[in-house]
Amino acid sequence: MSDKNSFMVFSGTNTRYLAEKICQSLACPLGNLLITKFSDGEFAVSYEESIRGRDVFLVQSTFPNSDNLMELLLMIDAAKRASAKSINAVIPYFGWARQDRKDKPRVSIGAKLVADLLGVAGIDRLITMDLHADQIQGFFDVPVDHLYASGVILPYLQSLKLDDIVIASPDVGGSKRANTYAKYLGCPLVLCNKTRARANVVESMQIIGDVKGKNVVIIDDMVDTAGTITKAADIMKNAGAKSVRACASHCVMSGPASERVQDSALEEIVFTDSIPYSSRCAKVKQLSVADMFAETIRRVLDNESISSQYLV
Repeated sequence: MSDKNSFMVFSGTNTRYLAEKICQSLACPLGNLLITKFSDGEFAVSYEESIRGRDVFLVQSTFPNSDNLMELLLMIDAAKRASAKSINAVIPYFGWARQDRKDKPRVSIGAKLVADLLGVAGIDRLITMDLHADQIQGFFDVPVDHLYASGVILPYLQSLKLDDIVIASPDVGGSKRANTYAKYLGCPLVLCNKTRARANVVESMQIIGDVKGKNVVIIDDMVDTAGTITKAADIMKNAGAKSVRACASHCVMSGPASERVQDSALEEIVFTDSIPYSSRCAKVKQLSVADMFAETIRRVLDNESISSQYLV
């Protein structure tokens, strides 16, 4: 691997827990960054050590609130002005990604706006995981290394040694992702067809496929209010499923999500640690993606292939 003195890893406030694990895996120290907060909510970023001529990796998920995104933008700007050799944004959870197209008149495309902000701020590369829509990679004019949570979720599913396993997608939009899991595990695929009354509110849902006597695993990219995934689990359990569990990349889990999961038919719900989860819910399990991101950073520094570490 490249000389440890040639690169440095820094973290924003709310993703420090993951950056520390990434640094542990890379056997390097976490860089010293100071974020000064003013009484009106504004804040300033300063690097407390020289980064001139270094490859800098900035670890920060852009989950709500917007301070996380603003922190990252200021970190990028400060690194650019401090003469960093390259600025690599490591964004395990890329927020605002659900706004990836105009799905009705007069709406913003938030994902493109954030891509533009990061580009103008001065990133040379983006390393992220399980974007809400793959085409968001094309919103950037810099290289994008798009990782997949399947690298940690699939080995976990295999370790459960479940018989009669069925992979399910909670909506038609996620069928491609779920189909990839089903192919890898060599098992059937079941779809849920849902209609929404409005954002975060599911009106009705039907199962397409057979779940009777099966151990069902619902695959999704994120769980926000958990309305869709818990409704799907309850319907599948009523349809005769032996067990229902869910796996998702990003643990957004906002509002009543934890209570919904606890009260649902789900045996467990498995996430990565791309977003911190502080609520207490016995059914939630988090798998770390720190080693996966650390390995990607190693390969970027050594100019090696990233794709060879993908399972699917």
